[in-house]
Amino acid sequence: MANRYMPISLTVKDRSCVVVGGGTIALRKVDNLLPYAVNITVIAPELDPKLEYYAERSMIKIEKREYMAPEAARFDIAIAASSDEAVNQQVYDDCRNTPTICNVVDNPPLCDFIFPAVVRRDTLTLAVSTDGTAPFLAGHLRLILENIFPEHWEKLMGLAGTFRNQVQQKWTGDTEKKNACYERFLEADWKTILKEKSNEEIEAELERMLTF
Repeated sequence: MANRYMPISLTVKDRSCVVVGGGTIALRKVDNLLPYAVNITVIAPELDPKLEYYAERSMIKIEKREYMAPEAARFDIAIAASSDEAVNQQVYDDCRNTPTICNVVDNPPLCDFIFPAVVRRDTLTLAVSTDGTAPFLAGHLRLILENIFPEHWEKLMGLAGTFRNQVQQKWTGDTEKKNACYERFLEADWKTILKEKSNEEIEAELERMLTF
């Protein structure tokens, strides 16, 4: 029976992560992790040039050598992305019964966690997962979500956060007015507003939504 993965949002800022492997798959996992301020160490005898580029700019650490058991257990997160299945199995075995959570690429039974297909629009995160059974389908659904939530959602999410703070400050303790403000925000034609109005006009529109 396939693993069932609980969707959960958690911070990994300043956590330590080892990526074992230096090819394109390892690079893809590093690219997934970089936006989240993880302390990444890549271990592999051969490295994709882009990984070396990241290391030169102090974005990650690299160690050009073979993996040495049981070092994965020293990290908070371990990702086994080697082309050698025996190495991947060793990484997983080293993490078993330790606090380290492990992901073995393309091997869901050996994964404590998996990477969903993700669409980010500022603070909005949309994630699709098939529990590792059909990642190609999750990738396809991500493309659909990108069309449903186009780029203007980046700015909209920033405005939504600002608006919520304004509502909380202006109508503290008045749940009815708070909810009415949020309804006004949700009913607005933001695609047109963001396209056709200036920042000053948008601020005036938000102020109107706050006023009774």
